[in-house]
Amino acid sequence: MLEQLFISLSHQQIKFNLINKCDTFLNRKNFIKTVSLSSATILFSSGFSFAINNLESHKKNIIPAKLKSGDRIALVAPGSYLLESELQSAVKNISDLGFEVTFSEKLLLQNGYFSGTDQERADDLMNMFERNDVNGIFCVRGGYGCARILPLLDYKVIKNNPKVLIGYSDVTALLFGIYKKTGLVTFHGPVATSTFNDFSISNFNNVLMNNSFPKKFFNAVEDLDENPYGVTTLVKGKAKGQMIGGNLSIMVSLIGTEYDLSYDDKIIFIEEVGEEPYRIDRMLTQLIQAKKFEKAAGIMMGIFRKCEPKTEDPSFSKSFTLMEVLKDRLGNLKIPVIYGMSFGHIKNKFTIPFGTIATLDTEEQIFILEESPVI
Repeated sequence: MLEQLFISLSHQQIKFNLINKCDTFLNRKNFIKTVSLSSATILFSSGFSFAINNLESHKKNIIPAKLKSGDRIALVAPGSYLLESELQSAVKNISDLGFEVTFSEKLLLQNGYFSGTDQERADDLMNMFERNDVNGIFCVRGGYGCARILPLLDYKVIKNNPKVLIGYSDVTALLFGIYKKTGLVTFHGPVATSTFNDFSISNFNNVLMNNSFPKKFFNAVEDLDENPYGVTTLVKGKAKGQMIGGNLSIMVSLIGTEYDLSYDDKIIFIEEVGEEPYRIDRMLTQLIQAKKFEKAAGIMMGIFRKCEPKTEDPSFSKSFTLMEVLKDRLGNLKIPVIYGMSFGHIKNKFTIPFGTIATLDTEEQIFILEESPVI
């Protein structure tokens, strides 16, 4: 009897052990399967993200329609507020270019140093993208505030309603953000309150109203007060790539945000105003240490106006000059680098397409657009 009970218990134990082993095996199998799937998911996700980031420079651009005489141009103030006298000047400038001008009641709003609240400024810009009767959008001025509205823009609407957007200085934030989120080619050029002289008008018309390409861009002869260095080649060479860039301070402020762009294989164009040499040094150093220039194709600087050390500063005699800083920070790069091209806070301005392929020749001191930024 006891023997039979022992045998029965032994059989139960064996059965239990077998079931346990099977469960363990199955659980282990499921565990391995789960881990494998999770790992694959993680690897795929990160790999996919990596691939998307690397494809950034190869994505297909969205090209806006070229402007023509009689088109309706909207004025917006996405950053600092403007005075009524500035608005009148802007309307005259754009009308004199042969366009019809439109703007909303939001244009003269003021909220501290902004032109209305962030939401009001974003809404006004979005309204102009949505309007079918608007052919292009001119920022009236820069100042500060464009970066604050980037999270409030509807990029799907912008992508589905492509049109010319132009401005410079603080507008750099919009050029970066919109290109990053949509691929729409925008334009670094005059704001509506800029000086529209023959040089600036000729370049504006050449880029935005005439789509025969390629075309060469030759520098204007600047006043020595605006550019004492003339056009200076820091590193000789020739480079080809998409052109991205704008105001140095704004470019640096976008590092680490979702609106920043890869500089790899790009021609980086840069301008600045009112920053002393040590500040230029600090910002260029940040770009270098963030490895932004490591795989760049070339660097094209405009005119850094009012960026020399202040003579009334006690440390003036010990300061580096602007050119000394530029040569120290950028002169040893193994890519073409040039300073003094015709763009920035100056009278004679190029209109530079943001995201279009170009060739930079720092020996000839010209750049050539290789494809049309408008259709």
